[in-house]
Amino acid sequence: MAKKATIEMKERARKLRELIDYHRKLYHEKDKPEISDEAYDSLLNELLEIEAEFPKLQTLDSPTVRIGGAPIEKFKKVNHAVPQWSFDNVFNEEELHDWQEKIERILAKQDIKNNLSFCAEHKIDGLKVIITYKNGQFQIGATRGDGVVGEDVTHNLKTIEDVPLRLTKNIDLIAVGEVWLPEKELKRINDERSKKGEMLFANSRNAAAGSLRQLDPKIVRQRNLKFFAYDIDLFDSQNEKIKNPTTQTEELELLKTLGFVVNSNYKECRNLKEVIDYYNYWHDKKSRLEYGVDGLAIKVNEIKIQEVLGYTAKAPRFAVAFKFKAEEATTVVEDIILQVGRTGVITPVAKLRPTLVAGSTVSRATLHNEDEIKRLDVRIGDTVVIQKAGDVIPDIVNVIKELRTGKEKTFVFPKKIPECGGDGSIERIPGEAAYRCVYKNSGRILERKLQYFASKHAFNIVGLGKKIIEKLMSENIISSYADIFTLEKGDLTGLEGFGEKSIDNLLNSIKAARTVTLSRFLISLSIPQVGEETAEDLAKHFGTLEKIKEARFEDLEKIDGVGPVVADSVVRWFADSQNKKILQDLLKEVTVLNEDKKQKEKGKLEEKTFVLTGTLENLSRDEAKEKIKKLGGKVSNSVSSKTSYVVAGSEPGEKINKAKELNVQILREREFLKMVS
Repeated sequence: MAKKATIEMKERARKLRELIDYHRKLYHEKDKPEISDEAYDSLLNELLEIEAEFPKLQTLDSPTVRIGGAPIEKFKKVNHAVPQWSFDNVFNEEELHDWQEKIERILAKQDIKNNLSFCAEHKIDGLKVIITYKNGQFQIGATRGDGVVGEDVTHNLKTIEDVPLRLTKNIDLIAVGEVWLPEKELKRINDERSKKGEMLFANSRNAAAGSLRQLDPKIVRQRNLKFFAYDIDLFDSQNEKIKNPTTQTEELELLKTLGFVVNSNYKECRNLKEVIDYYNYWHDKKSRLEYGVDGLAIKVNEIKIQEVLGYTAKAPRFAVAFKFKAEEATTVVEDIILQVGRTGVITPVAKLRPTLVAGSTVSRATLHNEDEIKRLDVRIGDTVVIQKAGDVIPDIVNVIKELRTGKEKTFVFPKKIPECGGDGSIERIPGEAAYRCVYKNSGRILERKLQYFASKHAFNIVGLGKKIIEKLMSENIISSYADIFTLEKGDLTGLEGFGEKSIDNLLNSIKAARTVTLSRFLISLSIPQVGEETAEDLAKHFGTLEKIKEARFEDLEKIDGVGPVVADSVVRWFADSQNKKILQDLLKEVTVLNEDKKQKEKGKLEEKTFVLTGTLENLSRDEAKEKIKKLGGKVSNSVSSKTSYVVAGSEPGEKINKAKELNVQILREREFLKMVS
């Protein structure tokens, strides 16, 4: 039976918690310690002893929580309440101005006149995490993952001193920030790993990511990770008297008020000239910082304008990463190889002598196509200058011809390569600088097509990843899309890596994937030039697969976002006899939901336009939008005479006044939920 703590012991524990937290903030946030590290550790050890003797005295926000508990077996998956986006990149002033002009065109279409201001922040080279608080208490922390699903790293985030376990206000909040590792810590960790004969971390970002994915939180605590908060995804002030921030800079100030550590290197800029000046200032001084920074995050400052601009399929329109100039290094081209993509296009790649550039070791660089090889006059054995811009594969900038010895070999595109299957023939793509396989279903191409077919963008067959597909192909179990859906337990039993549970899980995933939307079906087919957005455009325009199969070039070309190149590719693909057989076999196994059928089944909000304002209690804004769209409705960012309803959450903005002015019906959350249920 657990011992019962005395009143004096309870009070001692409470005072210790307050005192330790006070000194922690002085040390980590203000860099003004009042006591020695030894004295601080002594206070912490006393609290640990008290809580070990009386476990009920440990609170959720006790400093001892940061010590780290027992190791976990594996990371759980977390569905993000708010989708997590990546920024588009710009690399020079011209691209930055192009971005602003694009924004202004969008605003002009909405009849919004605004002198844009911007918030420029350091783009920290770390690991993005999303932390959820309920009533001011830390609940769960997750990695970004694919933007929809991340990994639960709560146990590790709690060990980071900069992450508040309790906010200064009892509010609900989803905060976004960056976990990073100081350069001096990277050196210390690598020194220790070197002594143990372990592989060294290439840079601080890799070390931060590797540390946060440790299964033992005690190891994480020893790494001394840091955290900067920089964004608010969801904010509910509850009964606290806190105003919703109206600008990005106000958002950063609110984060500081709530107890987060916010990077002080941000600036409100009245125009792009001030943004560029700030960029130039830090470009020359970034090496003096204790954290890695690869550019500036530039955001439209006014949150109302951010909401109007919204998002593309991949990134916010209101923000962009202004990357610092790419770092360069020299190395030697050891070979030039050819890689075959899922559509059969062949890309030449330079195998390099491994070298460190932009903080990471690289051993290859893209050469794009034959014309680029000729333009650079790059040869096997050449010394070259490579540059790495962002997290992409490096480019060869130029060849240092003065270092040639005469032994360098000129690369000539072959007429055949084994990866193309059949007789291995390759051909130049008409009107392009690229080559492709003549035989479109070689083993390598088919392997990549099958991987893409099962990916989350297409059929989303959980558990059917790259290695499983490689295994099933090597065993001659699958060789087409349709083969996936004919798999039975006996086909997999006895295969290395397949236990009874994993077999059942995979077969259940395949069964669940037999019904697919038209747009996802089009994505899955690997039709050249047809990506996610084009597939959605085709599905919405034609409604059924039959109509798309029968579409003429002229019909396709007229669709906004398609154009002649895509139109030609679609017509050719559906006319090909091999592809007709692929479709025939596949359609015997799966059901494709027609776009028009979905509208008839779920179209009660068809021709209705909604505008959302304020914070909804039971739904995120993205969830509300999804419900409207599924029922055939549209979502707009601004109120006009064409608006059917304005959905008002807590602390709504000016859209409410506009709705009243135009006599647009205003729905409270309860009314809206009834409408979409």
